Amino acid sequence: MTEAKTDIRKTDIQDAQPDPIRFRLHGRSVTLDKRIHAVRGDLADLALAGVLFSAHYARAVEMSCVMPGAGVRATTAPGAETVTQLLRGEIFHVLDVTAEWAWGFCHHDGYVGYVQRDVLDLREEATHRITAHMAPVFAEANIKARIVDCWPRGSLFPATVEGDFLACPEGFVHIRHACDAQQMQTDWVSTAASYIGQPYVWGGRGHLGVDCSGLVQVALGQAGRKVPRDTDLQRESIGVQLPEDAPLQRGDLLFFPGHVGIMVDSDSLLHANAHWMGTVVEPLADVIARLAPLHAQPVLARRRITA
Repeated sequence: MTEAKTDIRKTDIQDAQPDPIRFRLHGRSVTLDKRIHAVRGDLADLALAGVLFSAHYARAVEMSCVMPGAGVRATTAPGAETVTQLLRGEIFHVLDVTAEWAWGFCHHDGYVGYVQRDVLDLREEATHRITAHMAPVFAEANIKARIVDCWPRGSLFPATVEGDFLACPEGFVHIRHACDAQQMQTDWVSTAASYIGQPYVWGGRGHLGVDCSGLVQVALGQAGRKVPRDTDLQRESIGVQLPEDAPLQRGDLLFFPGHVGIMVDSDSLLHANAHWMGTVVEPLADVIARLAPLHAQPVLARRRITA
């Protein structure tokens, strides 16, 4: 694993009180979903000034994740829940820093939380993205060289082409394990299927494992579609609602209580799930039968991406 090279100091995060002449809060301070709006008791994102009242506002500093993956936690308490993950090269907007933690939000979906400060460094301009399930980073431009790290699918990094390799700050990635960062996948369902066999990890987005909504997010993200992180937010925003009697097809999303899956055909569901503790394809009928004794309405929504 590589170590972050830049120490993030609290003085790097600007305590940015809005201009009193320009700042106006009309009416009551609104209540926002704190999963996707950076606000806590003592501090808020400057972008929210004028929307809600806060004792202090901060202007975010953009940093890049320099580890293969990093957990984003709900709090800094020991054993705190990991709510999502940053992958190598993804951007995190830092609003506050303590001795060990940085608080802010993920660039790709606005999700708010705490990450360990040593996984972040100065923002990089990524040129390439990992397409292999797990790409080795070699110490030299040689497939027999020592492996210094491994990066999961979706990781972003700056590199220059050197023969069959991409030279990056940490070492060398083979060109067959990556693509141009701006190149989007044309078949997001096939991208999702490439995660089959990965362990189920709560909050995972591909580093050591993936969860149900993380699978949907990363697969669509690699096809150029930004979608929310959690199942309830995805259910409200992705695609269009299907009638209950509409035949299902490949790429349709099915939402269950606290869960989401992807149809790979009219009868089979691809999903990362805690029942099998993995990413699998199984008959939709089996999933519904398993949930029926626990929920009066096993399927909450059926949605289709139309464009």
